Amino acid sequence: MNKWLKKFVCVGAACILGMALFTGCGADKKDNASNAEVLKVGVTAGPHAEIMDEVKKVAEKRGMKVEVIEFSDFVQPNMALDNKEIQINSYQHEPFLKHQIKDRGYKLTPVAKTVIYPMGIYSSKIKSLGEIKPGSVVPIPNDPTNGGRALKLLEQAGLIKLKDGVGYEAMAVDIVSNPKNLVIQEMEAAQITRALQDVDFAVVNTNYAIGAGLVPTKDALVLESSDSPYVNLIVVRTEDKDKPFVKEFVSAYQSDEIKTFINDHFKGSVVVGW
Repeated sequence: MNKWLKKFVCVGAACILGMALFTGCGADKKDNASNAEVLKVGVTAGPHAEIMDEVKKVAEKRGMKVEVIEFSDFVQPNMALDNKEIQINSYQHEPFLKHQIKDRGYKLTPVAKTVIYPMGIYSSKIKSLGEIKPGSVVPIPNDPTNGGRALKLLEQAGLIKLKDGVGYEAMAVDIVSNPKNLVIQEMEAAQITRALQDVDFAVVNTNYAIGAGLVPTKDALVLESSDSPYVNLIVVRTEDKDKPFVKEFVSAYQSDEIKTFINDHFKGSVVVGW
């Protein structure tokens, strides 16, 4: 073989090998959060977003690039995750996630616990449960799991009685005793605080209560007990659950810095759940 041709073939082979090695290394690195493109994390507005802004700071100190995407309702973050528009979401408890998976067929998996937001009964018109008038309209969240949770809170407050054994999947038809003839009105969770001016009282998720300027530990007539099973979760697509970026992100969220922020910033209205 001509020595110049031989040299050309050797150089070409070396280039191809080098490109293959480079491509292979790049593929491996894409699973690592510190080398990946921007990690998009979905949250609902309010405390989840506030916490995630702090998580972003911790994550970026560790080499992860994070973009926080806010949603205005409980449905869109799972839809966006399933559609691969985001890589992680952090806003929901397990009963809600299970219901969404059953209803919509999502292949989503929880990978870590985050915080508990105790649900509360609020009013802009009365100061105690004893002031509740017969026939009062009571807005509660209209999604099945938070609706059942709200009914359990009304039962905890002694305002209604539910069928034995219905648990947190209770519905209005499961009410067996309603001494004050309360009118249960299902409503989009994010809209309930706006209705407080028009009703005697309402059951409100803590993230929306805080967003409306309410302080759960001070303003709630009744607050969900601390043993609530509704701890919130970090959720990913099932196909991603074992990837390194997930472990790295969970470590940033469950860091001492975030625990301190939650305790100092929310003063007990949001409780660390890990």
